[in-house]
Amino acid sequence: MNEVIGRQEETKLLERYAQSGKAEFIALYGRRRVGKTFLINSIFGESFTFSMTGVLEGNKTAQMHAFADAMDLYGNPLEKKPKDWYDAFQMLRHFLMKKMSKSERCIVFIDELPCFDTRQSDFTNALGYFWNSWASLQDNLMLIVCGSATSWMMENVIDSHGGLHDRITHEMHLKEFTLYETEQYLKASGFLWDRLLVLQTYMAFGGIPYYLSLLNKEESLAQNIDRLFFRSDGEMRREFHRLYKTLFNNPDPYITIIEALFNKKKGLSREEIAQTIGKESSGRLTKMLNNLVDCDLVRFYNIKKKKISKQSGLYQLTDFYTAFYLQFVKGIENDEHFWTKSQNTPTVNTWRGLAFERVCLAHIPKIKKALGIEAIKTTYYSWRSSTEEDIGRNAQIDLIIERADRMVNICEIKYSPNSYLIDNEEHLRFQNRIARFQQETAYSGGIIPVFITPFGLQRNAYSEYIINCIVLDDLF
Repeated sequence: MNEVIGRQEETKLLERYAQSGKAEFIALYGRRRVGKTFLINSIFGESFTFSMTGVLEGNKTAQMHAFADAMDLYGNPLEKKPKDWYDAFQMLRHFLMKKMSKSERCIVFIDELPCFDTRQSDFTNALGYFWNSWASLQDNLMLIVCGSATSWMMENVIDSHGGLHDRITHEMHLKEFTLYETEQYLKASGFLWDRLLVLQTYMAFGGIPYYLSLLNKEESLAQNIDRLFFRSDGEMRREFHRLYKTLFNNPDPYITIIEALFNKKKGLSREEIAQTIGKESSGRLTKMLNNLVDCDLVRFYNIKKKKISKQSGLYQLTDFYTAFYLQFVKGIENDEHFWTKSQNTPTVNTWRGLAFERVCLAHIPKIKKALGIEAIKTTYYSWRSSTEEDIGRNAQIDLIIERADRMVNICEIKYSPNSYLIDNEEHLRFQNRIARFQQETAYSGGIIPVFITPFGLQRNAYSEYIINCIVLDDLF
């Protein structure tokens, strides 16, 4: 088995399913480059009875060739090509029947499943018939399907209303690495980077294993970013359209939504999105937004007024790579040393502040643990006042953790490469936001002020008002 960084829970589950003694149909999904295929190959690669991979952008003929090649690879060359997918799965059934034994698990892996569903191919119906008519009755069979087109996987496999309806025995959503897993990956790759550098890496690349694999330990982080994003042939420069084309058959409307959300850092409601992109707030728009959430590009969070309102919830861009690309790469002329020359500029410092907020929102369990409330049921959200502060914008609170014990942690998130100093102006602003939150939401429980900043607070009169301080190490 190849070395797998992180993924302990997923590995345990997959190994348990392999030993369940009954037919298993596992659907593994997650965004492009997150490591789905690597995980399955690492655990079961030497044990596959049969495995095939779809041809990206291939037509039905190409997919049939892929099936035939896989049959040949596993020792069953076909005398004639299948005429359709029903015929192909019948061939697969006969092949598996010869291979099955009571002592060893029969493991079948179909990778890039959405690729096989070409126009008028009837692939999903044939797969459903294969499972329902025979495979589901084989106690020693484990079928694993995998795909990067998350919205397709959700609609056609996991939430299918056709032949695969309620046939999946287990679904697994593989998400990006956490900060800690990113650190472990870099260490295993020979990087001697401290946690601030790991954090700054995460801000641009997120916890996507393939993106991290492109880093060169002989270069600084700034040099890596210049090479990957700002050279004309940079691999991460070209990744944006590949990513969205892989996730969605028609990516342009999704990119339009993503760009609208990028321009409003705290998020937009469905109605605001419709108005911004010039579309009706329809069921199609709702479906597209749900697809973006399922693909881990966007999050939806309810907003708090006098009660939590689901109808006026906000959608917010959360994908680190997408945000970095839109901020610094799209539409900018090539400058191979842009990032190295831009360190400590106001634009980069502002971006780091927003990116650090995204990091914190991606690590809520770590924040709860640091606060000692991991066992308490909570709801978390950002909050935006209906009135303006004296600086001409609506008062906002970065993160509110509302707890079942009638307490809330009101969190201010500040990025700084050094210990952070709260001055009088910021102290007054924070106190004002807390007061407005209480007034506008009619909240009557207890309030605990929290600061989240990488290297803690400098001690002064104002820091004494902060009950808890979460630091970078707490997020790992």
